[in-house]
Amino acid sequence: MRIRIHPMVCGWLEVDARNILAKQPGRYRLPIPSFLIEHPKGTAVFDTGLHRDLQQNSGRLGPLAKVFDVHYQAGEDLDARLRAHGAEPERIDYIINSHLHFDHVGGNIAIPNASLIVQRREWEAGADPDLIRKNGYNRADFDLGHRLKLADGEYDVFGDGRIVCLPTYGHTAGHQSLRVRLDSGEVILTADSCYMRKALDEMIFPPFAHSYDAMREVMERYRAMEQVGARLIFGHDAAQWSGDGSLAIEL
Repeated sequence: MRIRIHPMVCGWLEVDARNILAKQPGRYRLPIPSFLIEHPKGTAVFDTGLHRDLQQNSGRLGPLAKVFDVHYQAGEDLDARLRAHGAEPERIDYIINSHLHFDHVGGNIAIPNASLIVQRREWEAGADPDLIRKNGYNRADFDLGHRLKLADGEYDVFGDGRIVCLPTYGHTAGHQSLRVRLDSGEVILTADSCYMRKALDEMIFPPFAHSYDAMREVMERYRAMEQVGARLIFGHDAAQWSGDGSLAIEL
């Protein structure tokens, strides 16, 4: 079996652009992606989208409900998306969370039997009361009793170099992205280390970050990766997705 990526959108968020990229005008409608990855040795899901309760109750976001308008319908939750691709949530082997913000871990609850791969420093940040307040972490989204694999830097998920967690610290203390080597070439799932093409091309950063220096280094790495042929799937770039929630890029 070849390695395959199945991109999915698990809801959308609408937000003032300046809350995502500093000093930008207007509003953004942001896709909230998740990726089912099939490997000959098992299955993994990279980021899990929004919590299914947000389909009825945006108040679950707490203070962030004043920042984000939630657009999230039945059938867009991770459970439904996985089953549409013929994958049973209970049989997924790994969850790989880029980081612990609500729009990247909300569907963890749907994959109860998977092992959770996260950077150690991100997991520790999710237990730090100061960082919980600063980052808006909600432990009820991600501290669910999954078997943990706490990575310290690069982590080769299946041991063959085809699916590798890349430390891309900066957005949060322990953010990680994912490199997937398909037969068609290398794909980088950037998650929130780079929200969108505009951010990379113009070096525009969010109005918040754990470390801007680290974010800048990561963006320079992405530019170098693109120059040698890697395809970048950005964290929340609506231009990369079709209106029906399918990826508008050939993988």
